[in-house]
Amino acid sequence: MGSPEVTNWQGRNVTVAGLGVSGIPAAKALHGLGAVVTVVNDGDDDRSRDQAADLEALGITVRLGDGATLPEGTDLIVTAPGWKPDKPLFAAAAEAGVPVWGDVELAWRLRGPDAAPWLAVTGTNGKTTTVQMLASILAAAGLRTAAVGNIGVSLLDAVLGEETYDVLAVELSSYQLHWAPSLRAHSAAVLNLAPDHLDWHGSMEAYAADKGRIYEGNRVACVYNVADKATEELVREADVEEGCRAIGFTLAAPGPSQLGVVDGILVDRAFVDNRQKNAQELAEVSDVNPPAPHNIANALAAAALARAFGVPAAAVRDGLRAFRPDAHRIAHVADVDGVAYIDDSKATNTHAAEASLAAYESIVWIAGGLAKGATFDELVAKSAKRLRGAVLIGADRALIREALARHAPQVPVVDLDRTDTGAMLAAVQEARGLAQAGDTVLLAPACASMDMFANYNKRGDAFAEAVRELGAASA
Repeated sequence: MGSPEVTNWQGRNVTVAGLGVSGIPAAKALHGLGAVVTVVNDGDDDRSRDQAADLEALGITVRLGDGATLPEGTDLIVTAPGWKPDKPLFAAAAEAGVPVWGDVELAWRLRGPDAAPWLAVTGTNGKTTTVQMLASILAAAGLRTAAVGNIGVSLLDAVLGEETYDVLAVELSSYQLHWAPSLRAHSAAVLNLAPDHLDWHGSMEAYAADKGRIYEGNRVACVYNVADKATEELVREADVEEGCRAIGFTLAAPGPSQLGVVDGILVDRAFVDNRQKNAQELAEVSDVNPPAPHNIANALAAAALARAFGVPAAAVRDGLRAFRPDAHRIAHVADVDGVAYIDDSKATNTHAAEASLAAYESIVWIAGGLAKGATFDELVAKSAKRLRGAVLIGADRALIREALARHAPQVPVVDLDRTDTGAMLAAVQEARGLAQAGDTVLLAPACASMDMFANYNKRGDAFAEAVRELGAASA
């Protein structure tokens, strides 16, 4: 991967754009390295003022309420990943010839001479689960590792902390990749591509291009989704090191240089001798928790990256068996009167909801919230045959109702026009009325939660609590 670039930070004028989970660690790290740090932030509320006071106590300058003006003498901007590329600050930086890095780029540049290689994962959906699976597999192989990046654990902390690692499992968002021009992973995967964050990137093409940056300079493997041709196209376009291979994952029987599924077994035809004829058994589908199709795909992607790093087959099996998914990701809450209740509140866009709906045969679907500009015709058309009924909640539920009327007119729909704290219990009760024994009541909203809940976690918690209340009443 080459030696990290050595930078003398002493006296360099660095502007950090944005307080928060990436800005504050970046400001502190740069200040500790001797840089002259100025933090600029759009907001000027109580929380920002408290954060600013902490930084100013260290000798860091903070400008609140002005994130648009480039501080005089700035040599470099380090930005929070969420700051949009069209912000005036970046236009001013371009005019002045000042480079812009994200926190991932900064972490990449600050690695020590014996830095752990990165196995990197991006995609519209499934990133966190795949990275956690990967870390579990690496740990099962006896490697010192951590799941870091967009997953909530700062890459800066991993790079600058006292703990040493053999390899890092790194989740990267499209925002982070946009601001990480020199990142070069050992191996990387793009799980899938679907329209998302287009208001930030400006177009689907720009979004895909930023995702594709993860493949640049890969040494060993570029892992792509056989079922998603756009991911394979990104591999074709990438400038990689000589000898780096394209490795596909598929829910079907794998061809050479692919991982896939044969008779309920996850198999590897990529990292074996004579891959034209041979295959290596890795794990059983039942080792994947939960064994929904999209989650099996996540497991195959994680396995491909681990195998690219030389992990033995037994560690793939052991790591997948040890893995436990985060809450609100296709989580079984309870069975009530022969009906399974599943919480996939994390399915905040149509692509995630489609994967969730594909995991069950007969579904009463609870959906709705903030659509974020999404359309639902394709989702409903693909899932119509699985729907027993639908209960719609949230601000943009009419968009889903109209798509159901067009593509699944036979499906009974309950349109729940309420946003109070009892709305989720009402939705669950309505779903129970539509469900029959053997059905699944599935919360897979295909929308963001902020119209009714603080976040998708709170929405999932409300669903689980409603199901428990339902179960108690039935007992």
